[in-house]
Amino acid sequence: MQTQNPLNKAHAFDLLYEISRAISSNRYLEEILLLIVGMTAQLMGSKICSLMLLDEEKQELVIKATQSLSENYRTKPPVKVGESVSGRAVQKKEPIKVLDVSQDKDYKYPEIARAEGLKSLLSVPMMIKNRVIGVLNCYTTSEHEFAADEIRVLVGVANQAAVAIENTNFLAEKIIAVEALETRKRVERAKGILIRRHKMSEPEAYRMLQKQSMEKRHSLKEIAEAIIVSEEIAN
Repeated sequence: MQTQNPLNKAHAFDLLYEISRAISSNRYLEEILLLIVGMTAQLMGSKICSLMLLDEEKQELVIKATQSLSENYRTKPPVKVGESVSGRAVQKKEPIKVLDVSQDKDYKYPEIARAEGLKSLLSVPMMIKNRVIGVLNCYTTSEHEFAADEIRVLVGVANQAAVAIENTNFLAEKIIAVEALETRKRVERAKGILIRRHKMSEPEAYRMLQKQSMEKRHSLKEIAEAIIVSEEIAN
């Protein structure tokens, strides 16, 4: 069994600092996650570092980001939580170490591991409070016993990644809420115009908007905006 060089604590601190800066910047989530896996792989001396997100409905882990250029690994199918090494990290909510993935019964793609020269794996859950949203995986090319310092660093990185994803989800929810409010305002205004124009009831006006939306294959908001514009032009 070969031993990697001891973890450089100064570099580990730099990694966490750079990730914090990236999260607080205006970078897109995909760019942040690629930065995380790239810098983590470099620090840990990993052949492959990947970030997998949990699909709660399907109970599957799907690769979201990896620094690996291997198409075999990048296009690896999702893995079931109850039938995979990374899934154990999700279920136990704690880091999972495997000395040789090609020999582990729960590792789903040993042929890919052998083709890529992957041996040891450290899989760490990404946590938001007590909820797991995914895992961060680091592979080595030789058998390696991950030290406590290495595990702590990867836990810190995984937590930072979880924050980045949660922040993006929160922002997306706010944008959706604002969009829904704007749509509601336009639809209400368009209904008022139709009621005045065609002497129809509010339910009839709304059904007309829905019918136009389905027939023209445009959103309710787009149909409502077209009616509002036509009213403004007419006046």
